[in-house]
Amino acid sequence: MVTGVPEPGPTQPTPRPGRVPTRRPEPGPQPLVVVDARGLRCPLPVIRLAQRAGECPAGAVLEVLATDPAARADIPAWCRMKAQEFLGAQDHTGPDGEHTAYHVRLVG
Repeated sequence: MVTGVPEPGPTQPTPRPGRVPTRRPEPGPQPLVVVDARGLRCPLPVIRLAQRAGECPAGAVLEVLATDPAARADIPAWCRMKAQEFLGAQDHTGPDGEHTAYHVRLVG
């Protein structure tokens, strides 16, 4: 180590002016799996989540994209019932419309 020179370490990207940085969960060793349930009504977003969760290993992080307002209650409830970790939700508005991204880490 050279005196006066900071050691390299993790850095946070600097957001561009006018943009709000989005927080995504740390996926760890498993890739982020996207479940696109936009346009589907209850109970289909949770059914799609359960189907993909059955195909993924423990530790995987799933991102469920949904437009159905019922998913805001249904996805956290599914996580509690199945003992999975609900990491949070983020609302998004873009050229393809509004949706919410729900993040779930599979525990086992």
